[in-house]
Parts: sequence; C-alpha cells; structure tokens
Amino acid sequence: MECRLRRCFSRCSVAAESLQRGGQVLSLPVDVTDRAAVRTAAGQVADTLGPADLVFNNAGVQLISAIDELRVDDWQRQIDLNVTGVMNVIAAFLPHLTAAAEGGKLADLINTSSIAATRILEKYSIYSGTKAYISHLTRLIRVELGRKNVRVSAIEPGMVDTELPDHVTDPDASDMMTGLLRDIECLRDTDIAETVAFITALPRHVNISELTILPTAQAI
Repeated sequence: MECRLRRCFSRCSVAAESLQRGGQVLSLPVDVTDRAAVRTAAGQVADTLGPADLVFNNAGVQLISAIDELRVDDWQRQIDLNVTGVMNVIAAFLPHLTAAAEGGKLADLINTSSIAATRILEKYSIYSGTKAYISHLTRLIRVELGRKNVRVSAIEPGMVDTELPDHVTDPDASDMMTGLLRDIECLRDTDIAETVAFITALPRHVNISELTILPTAQAI
C-alpha cells in the first residue's frame, strides 16, 4: 500500500518524507483544468514510475454565495475545477488504470466529493451541485470500470481542517466553518489519507463505492 501511495501527486512535505523513507517521488504541479497539461503529466508519471495504479482525484475549490448574487465567475471557476478538472484527470489516467488491472494489479480511482453533495445547505448551490455530479459520476463509471477490475470510489468528507475554508468569502458560510473548527475536533488531512489507504488496501474483489467520513461531533 505504501508503495502505491508514493506514486500519487504530492505536496513538497509529503515528497520529502517519502524520499527520507527511501521512496521514489515525482512531484508535478499541474493545472487540472488544462487538459493538455494533465495529459503531459500522466505521460511523465508513466515514463518515470510506470503507469499509475492509484489515482486520487482530489483537486477542488469551494466558493459560497447566494444564487441571486450572480457571481457567475465563481460559478464557472467551481465548474471548471470541480467538474472539468476531475474529468481531465480521469481521461488522462484511465488508460493507466485499465492497463494495471489487465496486468493483474490493484487499480483504483478515488474521487473526492463532499457531504455537500447530499446535504441541503443554503448558499452552497453551485459547490454542492459540482459535488453531487462527482458522487453520481462515480456510481455510474464504477459499473463500467468494475467489469475491467478497476475499482472506483467516492469519498464524501465533512469538515476537514485544510486550506479549503480560506476560499470562502461569504460571512455566513465563513462563520459556520470557523465555528466548527473552533468548537469540535474536525478531520485532518491525515484522516483522509488513512481512509484512502484503507480503501485501496482491500482485496481486489472488494470495492467501497461510497464512503462518508465526518468528524464525530459534526451534526450536519
């Protein structure tokens, strides 16, 4: 499992830690909304490390506003990154995953959705819509790729203590997130990493298709 995780795109700190443990790391900054750039990155991964057998499709942005504010640039940015970016990664790396599966390896595509995909949260219309797309897309393509022994999963986290709340400028949404971070023990990035590790370490015939992960004390 550790070997497979080291082949993911990585932040510098994770890359440095993996190198210290004797791993081989390729860290590539990529704009996932640029289809050609993602395709080039996939080629670099294959040339350096071989075809990817684990793809964690995690890029996203959260820009909250009331629908009648008509922040259409924010709408488009979320669609471009949360939807188109996810699709670009799938398009670039799916041949890697099917090749790995054909070779008898574990092959996993994990998409990051959100509890916002299923919760009714005021002012979250566009963000929630993009995450609902990801959750349902995952259900649909799992049917097709499962026949090829590629496992497809969606993780739907609740409040995670990352930089994502920093994107939020709406005062109501910002107050809610700040309150959660202050009042309860929220999830950490390492909790999500452990979840990915658990999903991908299961036997090949086992596919967790959807997994909601919340802080124990988070009510919504």
